[in-house]
Amino acid sequence: FPLQAKIFDHEKKRIPSNYVNIAGLTLIELIMAISIVSVLTTLAIPNVLSEISKYRLNGAAQQVFVDLMSARMKAVSHNRKVKIFFTGDHQYKICQDTNNDGTVDDCEGNSRIINIQDNYKGITINSNNNPIFHPRGNASNLATINLTNSSGTKNITIAITGRIQIS
Repeated sequence: FPLQAKIFDHEKKRIPSNYVNIAGLTLIELIMAISIVSVLTTLAIPNVLSEISKYRLNGAAQQVFVDLMSARMKAVSHNRKVKIFFTGDHQYKICQDTNNDGTVDDCEGNSRIINIQDNYKGITINSNNNPIFHPRGNASNLATINLTNSSGTKNITIAITGRIQIS
């Protein structure tokens, strides 16, 4: 074994003394890294903001779609008319014909008022009519509902068969 110890001692290489005490980054390296990250962040922010606006518009369209489908199902399951009133540029009411007189008065009986901007800021809603769903699932007062924000417009159409479609 003593012979091996001499071989290992002979093969050891010395590390220069100027590399032994290096630890961390210099101030210039740190400033350069921070400036690169800040430039990349500045370039990415407008893209992220436009995507958020698109997600809000899609989410609002999905919410209105689901509420319309729910109103249609309620008309079929309760065997009475259900009407959706669009009031203002960001609110709508879902009302039932609870007294079964054949007409849905403005929020007769159980009603639900939805403000689209509670969950989706910056969305405006506009409809050319207040649709009515009948107990057989069909619709009258056919409507096209437009949802708009800074990223564009989504249209929801209701067919006479009761079919609801987002475009």
